[in-house]
Amino acid sequence: MRLVEPSIEWEQEHCTYIDEWGQNRLIPSSLNLEGYQSYSEFIAELDKRKKGDGKWLPFSSYFLVNDDNRILGMIDIRHELNDFLYRIGGNIGYSVRPTERKKGYATLALKLGLEKCRDLGMKEVLITCDQDNIGSAKVIINNGGVEAHSETDSDGTVKRRFWIYL
Repeated sequence: MRLVEPSIEWEQEHCTYIDEWGQNRLIPSSLNLEGYQSYSEFIAELDKRKKGDGKWLPFSSYFLVNDDNRILGMIDIRHELNDFLYRIGGNIGYSVRPTERKKGYATLALKLGLEKCRDLGMKEVLITCDQDNIGSAKVIINNGGVEAHSETDSDGTVKRRFWIYL
């Protein structure tokens, strides 16, 4: 298993991953292909936004890929926090494709993502999950998460917040 950056070679597998999500909101949302005319347009925009652009703070995106080059998960690392990310979104967002859940891939993706955070010189990261997402809370705790106070999003969703000290 490894983390790879999105590039044109992953187009077909990326589309398959998104199709598996169906109508559910894709997490992390920065890897959603909706609104792009082509995959190369998506890659160009992603590259531009990675450095910080407009509403986007600098971030890194990766696919968790197995030895068969199948995308099993996705992870975004936001290098900085603004007020919204501090309260609700956190430094890291991740997901696992629906057919591959409950196999330890989220725990592995977060572990590998934390290694990338160390490489970036980050000393601590904030990770959040919905209050009712027990699986995600376990993933965060298994990677060293220490729970802080919860926050409530504008839609009423309670977000559990965890710090991981690198």
